[in-house]
Amino acid sequence: QVQLVESGGGLVQAGGSLRLSCVVSGTIFSIYAMDWYRQAPGKQRELVAGISSGGDPNYASAVKGRFTISRDNAKNTVYLQMNSLKPEDTAVYYCKAKFGNSDTWGQGTQVTVSS
Repeated sequence: QVQLVESGGGLVQAGGSLRLSCVVSGTIFSIYAMDWYRQAPGKQRELVAGISSGGDPNYASAVKGRFTISRDNAKNTVYLQMNSLKPEDTAVYYCKAKFGNSDTWGQGTQVTVSS
């Protein structure tokens, strides 16, 4: 059974940085594409960044140049380095593992950016 556990969220001032981690267990991590999503109160969940099984990243326009997604297949972990954080980045951040038609989500980690 595939399981994802996010960590690294917290409270940070605007302009600060956080690094989120998502550890994947119960499967062969390297074959999965991984995504980071976020959901702010009252808003729909949105894609923030993704990385293919081969390591190719993509980003939402709102975070391009500020966030970096990476993966360490030896540690079964995907990261989201978030720099120059803004209050509008405040949300619950979720990672998702996808392979074929199968998506598995983590439980989320709260990121709060104060102004």
